[in-house]
Amino acid sequence: MNPEEARQKIDKLTADLRDHNYRYYVLAEPVISDKEFDLLLKELEALEKEYPDFQHIDSPTVVVGGGITKEFETIQHAVPMLSLGNTYSEQELIDFDQRVRKIIGDDFEYTTELKFDGFALGITYENGTMVRAVTRGDGTSGDDVTTNVRTIRSLPQQLTGDFPIKLEVRGEVFMHRKAFDKLNRDRIANGDSPFANPRNSAAGTIKMQEQDEVRKRPLDCVIYSVIHEDNRGRTHYDSLMEASGWGLPVSSETKKCRSLNEVMDYIHVWDKKRKSLSYDIDGVVIKVNDLNLQEELGYTAKSPRWAIAYKFETERASTRLLEITYQVGRTGAVTPVANLEPVQLLGTTVKRASLHNADVMKDLDVRIGDLVYVEKGGEIIPKIVGVDIDSRDPNSRPAEFITHCPECRFELIRNEGEAAHYCPNPDCPPQIRGRIEHFISRKAMDIESLGEGKVDILVQNGLIHDPSDLYDLKMEQLIGLEKVLTDDDGEPVRKVTFQQKTSENIIRGVEESKGRTFDKVLYGLGIRHVGETVARTLAQHFVSMDNLINASREELEAINEIGTVISGSVYTYFQDPVNLEMIGSLRSHGVQMKLEETESELISNVLTGKKIVVSGVFSRFSRNEIKDLVTNHGGKNVSSISSQTDFVLAGENMGPAKLDKANKLEIPILSEEDFIKMIGAE
Repeated sequence: MNPEEARQKIDKLTADLRDHNYRYYVLAEPVISDKEFDLLLKELEALEKEYPDFQHIDSPTVVVGGGITKEFETIQHAVPMLSLGNTYSEQELIDFDQRVRKIIGDDFEYTTELKFDGFALGITYENGTMVRAVTRGDGTSGDDVTTNVRTIRSLPQQLTGDFPIKLEVRGEVFMHRKAFDKLNRDRIANGDSPFANPRNSAAGTIKMQEQDEVRKRPLDCVIYSVIHEDNRGRTHYDSLMEASGWGLPVSSETKKCRSLNEVMDYIHVWDKKRKSLSYDIDGVVIKVNDLNLQEELGYTAKSPRWAIAYKFETERASTRLLEITYQVGRTGAVTPVANLEPVQLLGTTVKRASLHNADVMKDLDVRIGDLVYVEKGGEIIPKIVGVDIDSRDPNSRPAEFITHCPECRFELIRNEGEAAHYCPNPDCPPQIRGRIEHFISRKAMDIESLGEGKVDILVQNGLIHDPSDLYDLKMEQLIGLEKVLTDDDGEPVRKVTFQQKTSENIIRGVEESKGRTFDKVLYGLGIRHVGETVARTLAQHFVSMDNLINASREELEAINEIGTVISGSVYTYFQDPVNLEMIGSLRSHGVQMKLEETESELISNVLTGKKIVVSGVFSRFSRNEIKDLVTNHGGKNVSSISSQTDFVLAGENMGPAKLDKANKLEIPILSEEDFIKMIGAE
């Protein structure tokens, strides 16, 4: 791989992983398994190590996945909520054990805990009273979801016993399988889409606005970490047992292990016993027990060095392939879907599984009538992983990928070097719906009053064809529109009708979206390979839509972190007269087409040309605010320390590896106060 190919691959992996992080942590709607995500992340880590100059400032390899939703107040964590490193390999556990022993010797023990498949929270108690509950978010800050967390009956509002004055515990919110099954039955009966798994239901519930609805959903919680000033010199296991005495829910399956062999035994036992639990686990967490030794081992940029998660391989089931159907996405990509005889897999009924693309179909040699093996990737997304060839009907014929779009009958195309087939017809109905749904999504124009079902009704009635048509909608067109909603089997479950209030909310939401910033508009256009971060970069660089439209391919490619793949996609998009006409219509309706002066102006040039690494937790600003200050004063944020780094801006709990590298390279280390004086922000 030459440097340019590496840069393009890094760009694509970074964009894809950011999208998967957003889907997992914010939308609670993952589309790939944990294992597939981990493999992509390791591929990116390897490329960044070989080509460090191409690493993005906010690469997924150095930040915790997650995001902040706008509905809740954002709270900064007193101690960052880092992700755990994980593995599916026993050899990597041996490697982890050897790394630990190399630093702290052999006189220590581990704790082993079940890895609950839930949603992480930090919960603060003051004088024994619950005062705040915050989601993981981006690891530095999260959403204040205290009101919803108070509905969890297993979490005490008031602690008992001899508890510390101020205490933070961290835990996993989850839902038992029986509660999850009942919730899905109720959702289907009400015409709502069922949740994919208990984790999704827990994540979706904890971020709901209606507390009365949250109360109806039986959430549970288990505590896995205890943080307070009096904990120094203690062990992790003792702190959990003490927390249990204060009334906090702690897993009774946590165990101390004196050797790696004992750890392995624990893993093997629970890999077999997990199906008998009333809740989902996806692995085992191994931690050095002594808290002082944890401190000595320290942290990487995103994970503690004293802990690791061992992930179980997914459960497999066999069933019959009945039919292959095809779905068309927003970009026109066509995905084959296997329709199966219903089969139980990890407590849920599986009827469909993704076949991904024509290459996967060919590699599997999957045929109608085959007995196939199905797994839930990362215990979430069903997929076919193999075929029982021995049981195959000798008269069966290989499955051929379709040649024409299943929706509009246009002949499909396949670009060189890409796995997916595409429908080239921009008027294909699923593409129209997908483009509009992307445009109104939270990270784009954020039109909350329009959901997937409502967009479908508007498209079916011919009222909208592209995003600009939303701004032409009138009340009299909306009132009385209706659609019958169906379940996964096509059976009608409920009729939706636009009433007065629904119509008013849609018109109001569309009008309010005119105030969204230029970068949000740019992201909402749905240009291929342009995610939220790339849209912000383009907006900051070109300032206005006109400048961007008139940019040459070379100008686009010259922008830092914009490679040939992204630049080519952007350039091609703005050469299409249909896209330009739609943008012109958005402009005429008052949608933002340039950055406001306050967004594009530099505060000063005091940091111009300087490459700065930000590490640790700060007292006056969040980490993101600090990085914004670097940019606003002309500097460039970089994620890793090298000889080209001008200085490190260090807060509390700076990563020890960064500190060691900065000292070895004699890179200046500035405190928060030093930095504030430098930029004149006192």
